[in-house]
This record gives sequence, C-alpha cells and structure tokens, in this order.
Amino acid sequence: MTRKRRRRVSFNKASFPSELKITDIKICQLKDVPMDCSILKLETNQGVCGFGEVRDFASIDYAFALSRHLIGKNPCSVKRIMDSIRQFGGHGRKGGGVSGIEVALMDLAGKAYGVPCYQLLGGRYRDKVRLYADTDVSGKNDAEAMAAALKKRIGKGFSMLKMDLGVDLLLDVDGALSAPNGYLEGMKGQKEEDLSFGFSEGSEVPLMEIPHPFTMMRITEKGLDFLEERVSAIRDAIGYEVPLAIDHIGHVGFENVISLARRLEKYSLSWIEDPVPWFYTDQLALISQATTIPVCTGEDIYLRDNFMPLLEKRAVSVIHPDVLTVGGMNELMHTLDEAERHGVAACLHMAETPVGCMASAHVATAAGKNFVALEFHSFDVPWWEEIVKGGKGKIIKDGHIAVPDRPGLGIDELDDEVLFEHRKDEDGPLWISGRDYPSHWSHDRIWS
Repeated sequence: MTRKRRRRVSFNKASFPSELKITDIKICQLKDVPMDCSILKLETNQGVCGFGEVRDFASIDYAFALSRHLIGKNPCSVKRIMDSIRQFGGHGRKGGGVSGIEVALMDLAGKAYGVPCYQLLGGRYRDKVRLYADTDVSGKNDAEAMAAALKKRIGKGFSMLKMDLGVDLLLDVDGALSAPNGYLEGMKGQKEEDLSFGFSEGSEVPLMEIPHPFTMMRITEKGLDFLEERVSAIRDAIGYEVPLAIDHIGHVGFENVISLARRLEKYSLSWIEDPVPWFYTDQLALISQATTIPVCTGEDIYLRDNFMPLLEKRAVSVIHPDVLTVGGMNELMHTLDEAERHGVAACLHMAETPVGCMASAHVATAAGKNFVALEFHSFDVPWWEEIVKGGKGKIIKDGHIAVPDRPGLGIDELDDEVLFEHRKDEDGPLWISGRDYPSHWSHDRIWS
C-alpha cells in the first residue's frame, strides 16, 4: 500500500482580515533616491505589514500626526480610515502623509485578501506600464551632455523622455534674462535644487517663493535663441521619433512662456510642464490656446475635485498627478477616470522609491485608455531597485514595469542593509516609530 504524500500548507498570518489591527506606524528616511524620500510601514497584530511612502521632500510629521487615527484600526477598512484623515492633507507635499498612508492601507488590504492592488482598483487593463525617463545632467549641463544622457536612456529601452529647460541655463548668458534689480543676482550661486523648489533644508530662497506673474522676469530674444538652439541640437542628436517633454521653465509670466513655446513648436515636444503654477487655471488655458505644444500640470494637486477646473476649461492636454500627493491610489484612479471623460491624457509624476513607484504602477495597470506613461527619475541611482529585497534587475525591464500578481503592492520585504547604507540620519534609528511621536486628542470634525 502506497502512502499518500501529505501536502504542507503554510499558515497565512494575514488570513483573518476581519481581525487585523494596526499596531504601529514606522518611517525610514533616505537620501539621494535621487530626492530625500521617506518609506512608511504600517505594522499589524498578525505580523503582516503594509508599505507606503511620504512624498519626496515632505515632512514625516504629516504622517506621524495621523497615528491616532490608525492605531487599533482595521487597515482593510480603507475608505473608512480615509474619510477620517483626508481632511488633514493638502496640496504639494502636504498631501504626503494622507497619500502615503492610503498606499500602505491598500498594500495591507491586498495582502490580507491575497490579491494585487490593481485588482482592488478594477483589475488589469494592461500587461505592462510604460515609463518615461526624466533626465538630469551632473556637471556642465550643455546640449551635448544632455543629448548623451538622453541617448543612454534610449539605449536602455526608454521610449519617452523629459528634460529641464529653463532660466537656470541662462544665468551665465549675458543679456539672456531681464529682471528687477537684485533678482538675477539672488538666483546666481543658488543650488539647482533651490532654484527648482525655492528652498532647501536649513535655508530659504525667498525670491523663489514669488509666483510667476509677480517676478517681472523675462527671457529676452537672446535667451529665447539660446534655448531654441539647445533644443534643436538635442533633437538633432536623438532624432524626432522619441517623444521628448520639457519641465522647469522658471518663474516667468505666461506671456513669456507663450513666446518660448511658439519658438519650440517645430521640435515636436510632448508637453511643456508646469509653465505657471497649477492654480492659475485661466493662464494655463491661455497658454494652451496660444501654442500647439500640449500643456501639462498636476503633480502638486490634492484630490480629484481640484483637477476639475483644469479639465472643464480645457486648460491642459495632459494631467500629471502624483499618487503621493493626490490622496493615494483610489483617489488617483478616480482622477484619471475624470481626465479620460474629458478627453485629457494622463501621465504620472513619480520621483520616489520603488514603494511609491509600485503604487503608481498598480494604478497605471488598472487605468483606462488615457494613461500614457509613468515617470522614472532614478535612472542614475544604481541601488534604487535594491531597496526591495531581491529586486535588483526585476522591477524595470526595457523601459517598462510588468506589475506582478503578488498580493498588495507586490513588495514582500525591503532590504534593511540597503536602507541603512542610504539613510538620511546616519546617527538615528533606521525606522522611527510613531509610538515615539506625541499624540493628542483633538476635535477633528470639520462641520458643526
């Protein structure tokens, strides 16, 4: 008589989703990813954890301040928890806490029920997600160096590209910019990061806090010639077949943006990104009406409702939301649906770790026909994939991500050795616990 071999059944710690409870929120801060990024982890009473991420350059306080709304709650009740914390988010990096927590909740819900996050969003719409490569140049940022960097990305299979093209390139070109006394002098000598964001940790650049319509800075004809010649040289080097977008024009008025856009129309650009702040809807509409280059914005917009003026006034041709600002994966999905309904294309902003990347990729996998591409900003960070244990060479292939069928985000474990090597605070703990963050009761209802 032959004995039947008994099949070993592993115990699923997340097999009791109705009894799952959040026990702690922890955050690991990293540097040079290429931005400063903060990975978030929700721990539970059943051993399974969910990963999220606070938006790059955002304060971790935005997430820790919400601990009292999380501890002891069932993470699978995503909508219920989000209804209680959504009011604490905001535009730009202020959306980072709420959004990062939502991603971690979705990761936990997917792991608890054994399905990938894209299945919770409506199911797989596409088999792989196209990436576009945002491109920086270290050292002398001339046309030759940028063209070489772009060609390197093409060689690795990226079929869409983006580069910066703005006033920072003109600071050393005599007569290229016109501005009130002291403004240009204040810009010179600032770090590139400061010129983009208007601040850096421990310092401020007040002149970069002045919105575009109020600086009275203009790109002169000489400056327009310089920028056009740069784009022409880059197009000659990489060809016209690959889509190429431009970003970070600088704090100039919309009229000046129109002058630049008209100069660049012949170079078949995919879009001009954030030419003025997103909340100047009428100005974005005027730019869109004045040029054939598509206008794009959205990475700093919190919640789908705040995209509606842009969509309804046809102020943009492409929206560019970030899952870590917009309010999380579900909110991003609804935002893309609204854009599709209005005939507007959707690309996704992403300058984050593999956690934020996979959250975006799951949404992109489930998104409708208007999704185009997901940004990738870490081409020059060799250890980026290694943040995920066993992830080296497995996340991105030929400029695409094939989202796995594994539960949640598909990230089983992060590599603490890699995190430790690249942590922001070299003297502090790898993971900061929310239990060490002071929490106080508050009357949080926003109506009487």
